[in-house]
Amino acid sequence: MSEKKVKFAVVGVRGLGNSHVLAIKKTPEAELVAICDNNEEIAKKRAGEYGLDKYYTDFYEMIKDGGFDCIILATPDQVHREHAVAGLEAGYHVLCEKPLALNMEDCEAIVRAEQKCGKKFMTGQVCRKAPGFIKAKELVDAGEIGEITFVESEYAHDYSFFKAAWRLDPVNLRHGVIGGGCHAIDLLRWIAGNPTRVMALANKKANPEWPVDENTIAVLQFPNGVIGKIFCGIAVKRNYTMRTCIYGTKGTIICDNTSPEITLFRHAVTDNGLHLYPDKKIPVDINNHNLAAEVADMCDAILNDKVVECNSIEGSNTVAVALAAVMSAAKGGDPVEPPYVKA
Repeated sequence: MSEKKVKFAVVGVRGLGNSHVLAIKKTPEAELVAICDNNEEIAKKRAGEYGLDKYYTDFYEMIKDGGFDCIILATPDQVHREHAVAGLEAGYHVLCEKPLALNMEDCEAIVRAEQKCGKKFMTGQVCRKAPGFIKAKELVDAGEIGEITFVESEYAHDYSFFKAAWRLDPVNLRHGVIGGGCHAIDLLRWIAGNPTRVMALANKKANPEWPVDENTIAVLQFPNGVIGKIFCGIAVKRNYTMRTCIYGTKGTIICDNTSPEITLFRHAVTDNGLHLYPDKKIPVDINNHNLAAEVADMCDAILNDKVVECNSIEGSNTVAVALAAVMSAAKGGDPVEPPYVKA
């Protein structure tokens, strides 16, 4: 690895943006050189905490001044397109928080900009960096459970206390299955491929002030005869979880991103001929928002000209499946083909 550092600018330095800054500071190949937030009080406060002499409240002033290599966008979903395209066209690499956008028109614009500008682009689908999910995929790819037959994942959260206005914008509807359920969708896509059709139902009972459905369940048809299910709940009265099960012809994996172990079931025959499926506990680290791994991978891609796995097309296709679930639920469960972008 080159000794050169990748210089980062972070846009949006509140909750998640602040976590990105901490991830940069943990990464030897990364250096924070600029921040931007449209709230000057927050921007000034963060600049002092980060030891920066200057901060920005105007994104375009920041990209005009430059002095950095890569922009991290920790901004509301509805402005991802504007900032991602402008950043790419100005010659910067971009790491954009999930979901990539709220509609396919915006996703396609980002894809076109990435392809035109030739810069590195990462969609921050952070479940691909969670140690438990990484281990589960390694076991699948190694054939430990045979051929996949069924996959399911859930995104169970409670947004009751998330009062940011952009989450409740009635014009730019942030459906829970797009904004949060994209985690479960992307995880299953990463493991089982792109679904060819989606059938979903949704409801709303616990948070009537939210402008979108709070529970969505979707059945998905994956390639190679694999079927799957995702559940997204944004008003779930329990601790956050992303419990995921992967069933195969030779075994089963049960995992999540908040436990110190995953469970592998494999067939075994005892001395008396009993057929059992003893469980094997495999220890893993708990790191359900492993932003440092995203930053490290982005540095590696930039410094060593490597391919970014979760690029704008991958981010777009996860949005496509989420939108298919929204459309299917609106039609009472009718099948919908995801409107994937064409590479």
